[in-house]
Amino acid sequence: MKDPRFDELAGQLVNYSTAAKEGDRVLLDLFDVPAEMGIALIRAVRAAGAEPFVNLHNAQISRELGMGATETQYAVIADHAMHQMQDMDCYIAIRGSHNVNELSDVPVERMRMLSNKMRPVLDQRVNKTRWCVLRWPHSAMAQSAGLSTEAFEDFYFKVCLLDYASLMPAMKALAELMNQTDKVHITGPNDTDLRFSIKDIPAIPCGGAHNIPDGECFTAPVRDSIEGVVHYNAPTVYQGIAFDDVRLEFEKGRVVKATSSDTEALNRILDTDEGARYVGEFAIGFNRYVMEPMRDILFDEKIAGSFHFTPGQAYEIADNGNRSSVHWDLVCIQRPEYGGGEIRFDGQLIRKDGQFLSEELKPLNY
Repeated sequence: MKDPRFDELAGQLVNYSTAAKEGDRVLLDLFDVPAEMGIALIRAVRAAGAEPFVNLHNAQISRELGMGATETQYAVIADHAMHQMQDMDCYIAIRGSHNVNELSDVPVERMRMLSNKMRPVLDQRVNKTRWCVLRWPHSAMAQSAGLSTEAFEDFYFKVCLLDYASLMPAMKALAELMNQTDKVHITGPNDTDLRFSIKDIPAIPCGGAHNIPDGECFTAPVRDSIEGVVHYNAPTVYQGIAFDDVRLEFEKGRVVKATSSDTEALNRILDTDEGARYVGEFAIGFNRYVMEPMRDILFDEKIAGSFHFTPGQAYEIADNGNRSSVHWDLVCIQRPEYGGGEIRFDGQLIRKDGQFLSEELKPLNY
């Protein structure tokens, strides 16, 4: 029997997150997702008067393609994908691969080539469609979260079906404050002491329109303004490789020293291109239902009391001019049990130990 929450989630993705309407073309990009969820999405798209288009993917097949990928092959794949994306008004992707490390043994040079070839398609989707991306719950995610499969599924639907609209006034107030800010100063344990400017770069509140789960407000640092150290305390996975204890040192906006549990792989990623050692996004996370990291960035970047500071590509909507095939949301949690920390805007303390201090921002607290 189909879980009725499938229809509820499909309705939220179609009607709220992407606001599909009559005549829209909606691309459903489904990676190892139950057929019942795909059917729920197709029906929700049709009910909105829009037309559904479906791509089906399998992580193990994607790995096999990547193992022997060639430049000419992926030039054709990227060209076809670009034409398809240009025809779409909305895009919904659900990713359900049970193994986040499935691509870990694809040769580095091939992963780099794939990223470079497909980057324009990603940019087209991000900048030219109404899009939303989310994971699908499964036992491997439950294991990463330290929960039973059933408990994780309950957590997943609770987080994804949060009443994001009710939080938008406080999100917009935070975005307005960030838009008025020049200097940001972040401090925390393990030598985190980071200074940068966000002057004249738009701040964007995210309340379920692009990612589910959601709950962040992002902008970008002025590219060359970053000075100091950030020592991330949330584990992460990038290009199928697990990283812990990532520490970055900045001078004039550039990462000049990078260490982690796999320092060699970390620096290899940061050397992908010139922009990979600069930061394209600064965001504050505040989803009250997402409390602990699970090596899944769509959840981890929304952790209550966190921020993320992202080496690589900037979003055009909040652009500092940085360009890269890398976009790696690395997360630092500032709640007391993680050592605490402070965020100041132009010298004023805005958030302490993960809690906003002003009355208009307190609805975002956990």
